[in-house]
Amino acid sequence: MKPAALETLNSLDQRSREIFRRIVENYMNDGEPVGSRNLSRLLPHALSPATIRNVMSDLEQLGLIYAPHVSAGRLPTQIGLRFFVDAFMEVGDLPPDERKTIEAQIKADGHNSIEGVLTEASQVLSGLSRGAGLVLTTKAEGALKHIEFVRLDPKRALAVLVMQNGDVENRVLELPNGISASQLLEASNYLNAHIQGRTLQEAQTELKTLKDVTKQELDSLSQSLVEDGLAVWSGSNSDLPTKLIVRGRANLLENIHAQEDIERLRLLFDDLETQDGMIQLLNLAETGSGVRIFIGSENKLFSLSGSSLIVAPYCDAEQRIVGALGIIGPTRLNYARIVPMVDYTAQIVSRLLR
Repeated sequence: MKPAALETLNSLDQRSREIFRRIVENYMNDGEPVGSRNLSRLLPHALSPATIRNVMSDLEQLGLIYAPHVSAGRLPTQIGLRFFVDAFMEVGDLPPDERKTIEAQIKADGHNSIEGVLTEASQVLSGLSRGAGLVLTTKAEGALKHIEFVRLDPKRALAVLVMQNGDVENRVLELPNGISASQLLEASNYLNAHIQGRTLQEAQTELKTLKDVTKQELDSLSQSLVEDGLAVWSGSNSDLPTKLIVRGRANLLENIHAQEDIERLRLLFDDLETQDGMIQLLNLAETGSGVRIFIGSENKLFSLSGSSLIVAPYCDAEQRIVGALGIIGPTRLNYARIVPMVDYTAQIVSRLLR
């Protein structure tokens, strides 16, 4: 438990803890404020509505609950929800039936491709949580197979990069003045001798270490083409380095009626799908171990929408974090149920990626 949560917990007597817990649980169940009369019926020990109101007043002064309008019951604040998660929430194991659902859905429909696995992971998280399931994946750097140059005109050539998984990427590059067909072939042969089986970054590092050797083995025009041949892929922003898969957006609209709330959700997903938003989302998962919970304005990405995010990283065969998955929903998510769900799905995805 975090020090701040422990300090607040120690300041509450057992009666205050029980009343606070009931207010939060009622909010998570139906999203409605609860008043002193209803609380008196829910509590295991008989307390008068007047006594409960006094306790609620103390909790309100601590910033844990608030009244949405005059004469209403009380709802937990974002501070109160964070306190509840840190001090009261008990996370158990995922029920066997939900484990089977996750495993069956991801493996049955997604085993033929990585994107299929990730799409099904997003779908199953949405279906089980009634929130929006999301999966963020970094653009994988595959192993290179070969490169060749196809002259387009005297000043330009098409650089064709073939990956070992069969993917092909093309880039147009400017040719050094006066380069011949034999020099084009010499440059591609030299590159292919040093890039096969390496990622683009590894190949570039290898060629930098061989710079002096390259000068001895190739003439200046061929050497220039070797350097440009891989550099044409560096820093390209034609594709985002990350990809976001979201399923179940409509779930977030089920209990929203105000136009301004719908607009907030639209802005949330617009922000998420920008490169900065996706990188920020991945960073959220990478900066902590295991599952992380962000409630409302604790993260600026969700400050406008009033949403919560439960997110966990997943890894490749080398245990490198290559993406994140999780659930976005209202702040009254059932955190205790969803945390093990997200954790187990991340484990399954990591296992399948190996």
